[in-house]
Amino acid sequence: MNEGKMKIGVNGLGRIGKLTVWNHVGRRYFNEIVVNIGRQAGTGMKDVAHYLERDSTYGALHTFLHGYRAEPAIHDIDEAAGSMVVDGVTVRFLREARTPQDIDWKAHDVRLVVDTTGQFLDPTLPVDTPKGSVRGHLEAGAEKVVVSAPFKTKHEGAPMPEDTITTVMGVNANDYDPKRHRIISNASCTTTCLAHMMKPLLNAFGAKRILSASMATVHAATGSQQVLDRLPKAGKTDLRKNRSILNNIILTSTGAAKALRLVIPEMENIGFIAESVRVPVSSGSLIILVLSIQESPSEEPIRRGVINSVYEQAAQLDPNRYLQFTEKQNVSGDILGAPKAAAVIEGNETHTRTADLSLDLANIPGFSKDILKSLPDTVVRAPVTQAVIYGWYDNEMGSYVNMLGDRIVSIAENM
Repeated sequence: MNEGKMKIGVNGLGRIGKLTVWNHVGRRYFNEIVVNIGRQAGTGMKDVAHYLERDSTYGALHTFLHGYRAEPAIHDIDEAAGSMVVDGVTVRFLREARTPQDIDWKAHDVRLVVDTTGQFLDPTLPVDTPKGSVRGHLEAGAEKVVVSAPFKTKHEGAPMPEDTITTVMGVNANDYDPKRHRIISNASCTTTCLAHMMKPLLNAFGAKRILSASMATVHAATGSQQVLDRLPKAGKTDLRKNRSILNNIILTSTGAAKALRLVIPEMENIGFIAESVRVPVSSGSLIILVLSIQESPSEEPIRRGVINSVYEQAAQLDPNRYLQFTEKQNVSGDILGAPKAAAVIEGNETHTRTADLSLDLANIPGFSKDILKSLPDTVVRAPVTQAVIYGWYDNEMGSYVNMLGDRIVSIAENM
């Protein structure tokens, strides 16, 4: 291990950036954290410390680190050096460069960077792109870049560069090749939860028996929502993004289905629909997963107990506890901060219903007419079970930032 010998760079100090600093201060894997803010904040470093040590969702930093009896964790604030000591870990802040290629990671001996801005998501863009490119971090001295969001290319369907990969810890983390991959997407909070909900079912029933799947995420508010209603900018077509999250349930979109195919290739052959709504809570989200699974005459009928048993066994075999199963009745606030899980399956709410699926072979393109004529009836019936599964995830600290931290450390261990 390189514990105590490496620095980590964090670009951005928004929700994920701030909580990433908390996470790595607590881990103590890196001996220094270098955070690029890219601008002045407040009246100086004391205001940066004020922002870093308090959080409206998760409370005080020192409480997060050591419990309610702990003393404040930030000391030795140095305005000139742009640094402070957070629970014994030096955290240095850069306040000048906005675009990745202008951040002098090399001068600060930063080899590994996590970009949490959500702005630089297209790895196909060249380094000198006017508004910046994620590849700029490599030009500025980093050897590896982890992006805290799914990749999003300017040209839909453009092939991804050979040095990029999307991974979810506990699902396809081993697909990362230290020799080949330089830019790694950690997917999204929703994709992370969804991957851990789908993988046990694919292992148990096989992709061929899962006829269709859909999900809806009841998602906490993010920075893309407005506190109060606002007039949309010119050219914007989604008028709901400008409505107040304090007063509304807001329909939005999610790229979870697309990203899931990158993480679990078997999903390519399963019809999948993903929807999302934003609700007025600061964190704590829920996936409602609905699947149609073909019954097998040689196996036990798929009922609630079977589905729950699949998840319970998968959770017991998960060495990292990324997947957890509970029969308790939860609300969103119960999963904030802990447990540190990608998905918490609420088995109490699992539901199944079995019915015959009727399929008229005459309506299948290319089906042999000679065979159809030989059949007494062109309609075939097969028992299909619809299953509804609920999975909680803390879209900020408990699930996503923790998984992101594990991804970062696993990459650092191979550098």
